[in-house]
Amino acid sequence: MDLFSRSWAALRSAVAELSDEDFAQPSGCAGWLVRDLVCHLVIDAQDVLITLVTPADAEPTRDAVTYWAVSGTPPTGDDPLDALIVRLAAAYEQPELLKFHLDDVGSAAGRAAELADPNLVVSTQDMVLTARDYLSAYVLEWTLHHLDLIVHLPDAAGPPAGGLARTREMLEEIAGTTFPASFSAEDALLIGTGRRNPTDAEKAELGELAAKLPFVIG
Repeated sequence: MDLFSRSWAALRSAVAELSDEDFAQPSGCAGWLVRDLVCHLVIDAQDVLITLVTPADAEPTRDAVTYWAVSGTPPTGDDPLDALIVRLAAAYEQPELLKFHLDDVGSAAGRAAELADPNLVVSTQDMVLTARDYLSAYVLEWTLHHLDLIVHLPDAAGPPAGGLARTREMLEEIAGTTFPASFSAEDALLIGTGRRNPTDAEKAELGELAAKLPFVIG
């Protein structure tokens, strides 16, 4: 749960440091500009708030790893929900308004996570899991989207090392494989989830695993 707080705080801080021009840059999410990704983070924060006040009277059915599903089909940006995010982000008009909304709702989500009983059983998307596992699952969400946020912003701060390491571990558990030890956590995540293509040298190190990529997490 501590990793959740640190990863979320780092991501919100990175957004707060963006210039207005940065919001018009492409993000690492297909079809989304940075402004669209930030709008998605507002929705994510709302989901965290909703889930933490939606207790379940049942045994957990998922944990931090099984919360995620994996496919081999990268998103195209044509999904109706993705298109809705684009329209919603455009409605803000001024980046400062989007920044304010993320800071407002995001700070509340962060406080709710810190106050949550780790053993509380909650429900979301027809899944039941402990608050600890739910918030741990979101370390992956925050870390991957932090990488998406800064993909074309070389001066922006990246995600915390602890979040990168834990997200790599989770991706390897989800995919049932391991990436070469020579790969940094960031490279393993970018290549493993299809956010960038491996070089010829990296393909050689991946061996048979290269043919199984990408692992699209959602």
